[in-house]
Amino acid sequence: MDSKEIILNVEKLNTTFVSDKKKIRIVKDVSFQLKRGKTLAVVGESGCGKSVTMNSIMRFTGKNAIVEAKSIQYNAMKDGKIEEHHLESIKEPNGAEMRALRGPDLSMVFQDPMSSLNPVYKVGDQVAEGLLQHNKGMTKQEAREKVLEMFRKLGIPDPEERIDCYPHQFSGGMKQRVVIAIAMICNPELIICDEPTTALDVTIQAQIMELLKDLQVNDGKSIILITHNMGLVAEMADEVCVMYMGRVVEFGTLEDVFDRTSHPYTRALLRSVPVLGLADGQKLETIPGATPNPADLKEGCEFADRCPECTEKCRKGVIPCYEVNPGHHVRCTKYSSFPEVE
Repeated sequence: MDSKEIILNVEKLNTTFVSDKKKIRIVKDVSFQLKRGKTLAVVGESGCGKSVTMNSIMRFTGKNAIVEAKSIQYNAMKDGKIEEHHLESIKEPNGAEMRALRGPDLSMVFQDPMSSLNPVYKVGDQVAEGLLQHNKGMTKQEAREKVLEMFRKLGIPDPEERIDCYPHQFSGGMKQRVVIAIAMICNPELIICDEPTTALDVTIQAQIMELLKDLQVNDGKSIILITHNMGLVAEMADEVCVMYMGRVVEFGTLEDVFDRTSHPYTRALLRSVPVLGLADGQKLETIPGATPNPADLKEGCEFADRCPECTEKCRKGVIPCYEVNPGHHVRCTKYSSFPEVE
């Protein structure tokens, strides 16, 4: 598949945090591709490395993180031609090269709008900041008109009045719209959404997801959606990446992962989704045990202690990924007769 079809290609991404002179690897040999104009859902329990993986790509990990990768290739489309950017080779995470890509090319919607918005600045000024930074000749009035246009597009009522309000004057759903406006104002090709509906009621959740879907379908945006909500995955995703303890354990199309589920962890996640029509007294299924401390992990499959299908083979070495169908990859010893994936 050529670079016109693939907007992001991640190969062998590893992120290690240094704490008290200890090194703890949180993201382990993560590889995936995102097709242009498609939505990839990254799913898993809390603490499984989803957000750290995306922060590593965006280089938001902090000074105590060591980010290494064989390749993190972002293929920008400029005037019908591909511009390759190798993010793993950018030495300064907050240097000019990375700052030039954040906003016009890559952007991120964070899960907590209150921690993303500065309480002492008007929301319109916060949205306009990126425009003024990346368009040196733009006046403040021109930026204001662009922000008003974005507010209308995102369904923020009374935009002429709201643009001069402060974050505390907005509801949770409206704050999240402002955060999306900040991510969208420079018209990026790729948007990473980290739990964009956390702490919102179901009505607002539906509105936010419909908004993101419209951006993908109508504007051709590529989206990475980090979530543990399998209902959102079923509604939004073209492909699904299932992570557990920093590794990709299953990757495939939505149909592969939902209809031809192959990894025991993915099956456990799907079984634990609440469904309508449960009989009286029928309990929801849960995944036994808890996610282990990353510092205490031993060799073998990280899910072994919680897996009902575990064998001795699962506790030895690093478990490879196998291709059980074209493009459908599973990290499980049950599929050792299938071809290994690099």
